[in-house]
Amino acid sequence: MNQKAVRLVIDGKEVSAQEGDTILKVATENGIYIPTMCYLEGLSTLGGCRLCLVETKGSARLFPACATPVSDGMEIVTNSEKLMKYRKTVIELLLSERTHICSVCVANGSCELQEMATKLGVDHVGVAREWTGYEIDSSHERFVLDPNRCILCTRCIRVCDEIEGVHTLDLMMRGKNSQIIIDLNEPWRSSHSCTSCSKCSAVCPVGAIYTKDKPVSETKKKDLPEFVMERRRR
Repeated sequence: MNQKAVRLVIDGKEVSAQEGDTILKVATENGIYIPTMCYLEGLSTLGGCRLCLVETKGSARLFPACATPVSDGMEIVTNSEKLMKYRKTVIELLLSERTHICSVCVANGSCELQEMATKLGVDHVGVAREWTGYEIDSSHERFVLDPNRCILCTRCIRVCDEIEGVHTLDLMMRGKNSQIIIDLNEPWRSSHSCTSCSKCSAVCPVGAIYTKDKPVSETKKKDLPEFVMERRRR
């Protein structure tokens, strides 16, 4: 069935799209930047980090661009003082919820959270920080899982489930106390489902999952990972 064409305005620019496309997709296709963190093209949409919030005319609510479909006549603002304030707050909260110290992190210089903080001008955290002390799982011969640096974007879970198809990774607990676990919360070395494919470490935006004895810059993929591209071609 053919999709219906719609017209809308983003940041004063009139654009066309297909009904069902998300605001993020349409904006990206038209060269309009919207910051994201939990989103990764080729994976299912979570809409959890709320970094991609945008304004729409006629509504006092803010909408996640990654999960909101466009409609005919929609007028969208992606960059405003209000949105900048919200996005800075999101980054501050992410930095405050776990032990994020860039100078001693393996992902220093190759971290999307660090990069986004710099881009948005977040140079300090104005809320009380929690210095977590979760156990680090370095039992796997190749990989390390450090929950203290996790931002709960679930990219690793989604790529493990949707691309590799084994669902080794999952979440336990709720809210900010959530943690990524291996199988039924077992040491990584004990996992019978893990294929050691390294996809989880490739899509992790921070230093929560990384490959041992390799610079993070070599294992983190800034662009769309090839294995996600392959899924899209099928």
